[in-house]
Amino acid sequence: QVQVVESGGGSVQPGGSLRLSCAASGFTFNTYAIRWYRQAPGKERELVAGISSVGGVTSYADSVKSRFTISRDNAKNTVYLQMNNLKPEDTAVYYCCAVRVNDLYWGQGTQVTVSS
Repeated sequence: QVQVVESGGGSVQPGGSLRLSCAASGFTFNTYAIRWYRQAPGKERELVAGISSVGGVTSYADSVKSRFTISRDNAKNTVYLQMNNLKPEDTAVYYCCAVRVNDLYWGQGTQVTVSS
């Protein structure tokens, strides 16, 4: 059974940090690229960051470059999103997605709220 589970969300003040985790099971994790998306109320889902299957290639949305870092530990079937210097506009539900060709596995999302 495929499972993708995000955790680590919460409420933080502007300038604070959070680390999201995406734990996966039920498929060959180290053959899938992983993407983090987010969706704010009333807005479309947007791609935040991505990492290749073995972690050698990463990419970021311009809005989070230099603040967010994506990484993965294939031994633990887990991907992380370290988020620093958080801003109110980072408030959203964050989703993890495992991608390989036409296969997509989504998690249920974790809420991140940045507010003073």
